[in-house]
Amino acid sequence: MSDQHQGGVTFGIKTTPMRVSYEEILRVWQEADALPQITDAWLWGHLMPIAGPRDGQILEGWTLLSALAAQTRRLRLGLLVTSNRIRQPAVLGKIATTVDVISRGRLVMGLGVGGTRQPPNAGGVAGENPAVAEYDAYGLTLVPPAEGIARLAETIAILKSMWTRDVFDFHGRHYTLKGNRNEPKPVQRPGPPLLVGGWGTRTLRLVAEQADIWNIPGPPHNTLDYIVQRGRVLDAHCEAIGRDPRAITRSVQYIVSYDDPAGDRKAILDLIAAGLTHIVLSLRSPYPAQVAQRLVDEIITPVREAQCASKA
Repeated sequence: MSDQHQGGVTFGIKTTPMRVSYEEILRVWQEADALPQITDAWLWGHLMPIAGPRDGQILEGWTLLSALAAQTRRLRLGLLVTSNRIRQPAVLGKIATTVDVISRGRLVMGLGVGGTRQPPNAGGVAGENPAVAEYDAYGLTLVPPAEGIARLAETIAILKSMWTRDVFDFHGRHYTLKGNRNEPKPVQRPGPPLLVGGWGTRTLRLVAEQADIWNIPGPPHNTLDYIVQRGRVLDAHCEAIGRDPRAITRSVQYIVSYDDPAGDRKAILDLIAAGLTHIVLSLRSPYPAQVAQRLVDEIITPVREAQCASKA
């Protein structure tokens, strides 16, 4: 992220809005907003729970983000990540612009391909893809992975035009706009920084071409070795297009255990040693009392102290 701390590593939090109340999320965000060791806070973009009972409550991410933006002052904020399959690109661009204005320039635009049709041998047996039930329930369509990437590339082009041009047309393979105007513009110029989440080879090519930040889920979803290997793929894409790979922040989500801070610290130090410089501490609900302060005391400060000691 843009605010660098010692060692170039920054820490954020993620409050997955699944089976948790608005009041509890607001409590954690306002606590984190008062702690300078935490630079950013994140929600997600799902419309139904993707784990556990399907009848659990869940709040829509961008609406919730707007409310939290109005009630915080310092944290950078965003969705980790926004599904590109849920909203039309220009509608999303207007929503994101509004949140950047409300937050006075604190939005990070997090984007992902969204739900795609996967063959059974690519993600387990048929029916295990959680996007299937979610998309069916909301009248959304899954697309092949290649089409998902192409649509995301067009969305990025549309967002950047909305944030920098007075009026424009767009004629893509998947989206068409005529006479788009977007006022006011975002507070940030030329627009909010762009985070793209994912780890597929084609997604990483788009990261190399367009993104300021790359995010990937960490252990246990992806092993450390796999994350390192995916980073090398991103490096190769950057080399192919002549971009300095150091220009892209390497971001990872890590699910906090609550009951094993020593294990959390070791895993995070391993991620940092592997080149990840932005650590998003993802919180399971229910959130413990003073959880943001606990993260600072039990994880962030000790990790930074360990980094300093290793360099001494």
